[in-house]
Amino acid sequence: MAAANTPGPGNAENAKNAENTGTAENTAGFNTRAIHAGQEPDLTTGAVVPAIYQVSTYKQDGVGGLRGGYEYSRSANPTRTALEECLAALEGGGRGFAFASGLAGQDTVIRALLRPGDHVVVPTDAYGGTYRLLNKVALPWGVEHTVARISDIEAVRAAIRPGQTKIVWVETPTNPLLGIADIATLADVAHEVGALLAVDNTFATPYLQQPLSLGADLVMHSTTKYCGGHSDVVGGAVVTARTVAVAGFEDAQERIAFHQNSMGAIAGPFDAWLVLRGLKTLGIRMDRHCDNAEKVVEFLQGHDAVTAVHYPGLTTHPGHDVATAQMKRYGGMVSFQVAGGEQQAVDVCGATQVWTLGESLGGVESLIEHPARMTHASVRGTQLEVPANLVRLSTGIEDSHDLIEDLARALAKSAN
Repeated sequence: MAAANTPGPGNAENAKNAENTGTAENTAGFNTRAIHAGQEPDLTTGAVVPAIYQVSTYKQDGVGGLRGGYEYSRSANPTRTALEECLAALEGGGRGFAFASGLAGQDTVIRALLRPGDHVVVPTDAYGGTYRLLNKVALPWGVEHTVARISDIEAVRAAIRPGQTKIVWVETPTNPLLGIADIATLADVAHEVGALLAVDNTFATPYLQQPLSLGADLVMHSTTKYCGGHSDVVGGAVVTARTVAVAGFEDAQERIAFHQNSMGAIAGPFDAWLVLRGLKTLGIRMDRHCDNAEKVVEFLQGHDAVTAVHYPGLTTHPGHDVATAQMKRYGGMVSFQVAGGEQQAVDVCGATQVWTLGESLGGVESLIEHPARMTHASVRGTQLEVPANLVRLSTGIEDSHDLIEDLARALAKSAN
């Protein structure tokens, strides 16, 4: 396998950033922050796990006399506060916001920071739900977008409309083709024209990549995925940089906070608690996801039925050098194309036993899916249409030999 299994200079530096980002009072390592940030033992009982505050309202000590600032759980809830503080600490951000889903968080960003007449640059390779939100919800509202290959800096520059473009929207790695965007360079490009750089960090997670430390202004997550990690919760998050220096957006944090409360698509207490629990093991889970993905990629590269493997850890991947510079490791997501076309791709997805056929990703169990008919069906016929013979893998933490044997059986069966 032509993959880099040991961190290069860029990986080491980014890993150092990942270990040390945090407030001046909180410079602990990543795993320490994941377990402790926002999660002090309960003062009354000593409980080491935050409580699930399944409550809608709070007793006030006189009119306007709030205890700890809590009055109504749409505005704030102690369990959600714990999650938001932990997310901000892990991303090295100024403030975190937890939502009912990843798309709810993205919608809040759009409503809070954009106005009719504004413009967004969107990746050619992006999650279908994100593009549907921009194309079917934001566009009728008056927010326009242009699609650009986000790995091509000049293509991004060409897509920008000076004075109108307000956000350059990035996924890296992208979904589902695992493209890589140069976060630091794109931050400079966006800031030159007074636009924000917003990075969907769902695939990489804050353990593997720190977009805010590279110049991004916002980080977004579907916490349903790796942050939760157990396929038992739906949620989303937005984390803002400590300082947003782009003129006109200095109050971005306050605007997002206002819209989170006003629009109300917040994470419920139990959902927040589940994500918080998942974050405690994010680092060790991601290491196992990466270990397994590398072994799966090595197997796929040597298989006659596979015509292309998409994984940034491969030295042949066009974004490999950038990924090496800005990621600690290369992640657990893999996609590949098969020689037999769309039908073989569908047959492979239906023939596995250990790999579960299903949408979503980032759980401890391995998932397989056909993007063209499943997660990315909404972009069929657009510039974001994905190859029909593409299979996407979310590599779980099972024993790698079982995952490889299952794929081998499915590929053999699909060829018959």
